[in-house]
Amino acid sequence: MTDNHVPRPVVASGEIAVRGVSKSYGEAHLSREVVKDCDFTIERGKLTVMIGPSGCGKSTLIRLLAGFEFPDRGQILLDGQPIKGPSRDRLVVFQESALFPWMTTWENILYGPRARGELNAQALEFAEFLLNKVGLREFRHKYPTQLSGGMQRRAELARAMINNPQIMILDEPFRGLDAMTKELMWEYYANLYEESGRTNFFVTTDIDEAVFLADRLLIMTNIPTQVRAVIEVDVPRPRRLADMVTSDRANAVKMEALAILHEEAMKSFSRGSKAAADFVEAYARRSAKA
Repeated sequence: MTDNHVPRPVVASGEIAVRGVSKSYGEAHLSREVVKDCDFTIERGKLTVMIGPSGCGKSTLIRLLAGFEFPDRGQILLDGQPIKGPSRDRLVVFQESALFPWMTTWENILYGPRARGELNAQALEFAEFLLNKVGLREFRHKYPTQLSGGMQRRAELARAMINNPQIMILDEPFRGLDAMTKELMWEYYANLYEESGRTNFFVTTDIDEAVFLADRLLIMTNIPTQVRAVIEVDVPRPRRLADMVTSDRANAVKMEALAILHEEAMKSFSRGSKAAADFVEAYARRSAKA
């Protein structure tokens, strides 16, 4: 049986609205605001990519969207309803591999349906479809340690997709892969997205990755983070890396985004330098008193 003959579950993609969200960590005067008055929308059926300086608060936003944590102020709404905790409607693919090392590729993909007691004929059929779609049919009986980094990432995508989530949330999922494998994964993931029409929210620090994948690009400020700019990446799909290199629109988006990111990164350096100078001055005063 080929891919085209296997029925796939219909995805009712959702939309997330982040409204005036702020989040701090710590207590009283030692608290640090990581997210401040943040507003954006993850549009239904679109691939929204968030990019910002390293350490600006992107991972905190992912935890809030997933329902692992809650904002101090503001609301996060899924199709108009407040997010009250984790749910299979929103599945997260993290930076680190989350495959179970004692399970084969096939067993890992089937983990969700088995855990819910839904390991029926439809689930098995859909798993076969996904296994073939991610190109791992010949590796179904292999364990994670027997797979390359790219294969592990593909297995994780299949394991998430079998749960038929409304929204896929991906936190730098291709970080740590070599350059060639990473670029292959961009095209692979983009094809999966284009075929499913599922709402996707993708976080990265790689500008080339962001521009290649995004329908909408959210550029974040330095910490405490909020949206600095929204850019529509109106480059036709399907996309190929070779075409993006010569695309005037793709390059214009990249240059605009890079200029903003550079400004925000420099703020981080400036704050770091000021903090270091304040520390040296305070240390000198204490030493003089001693």
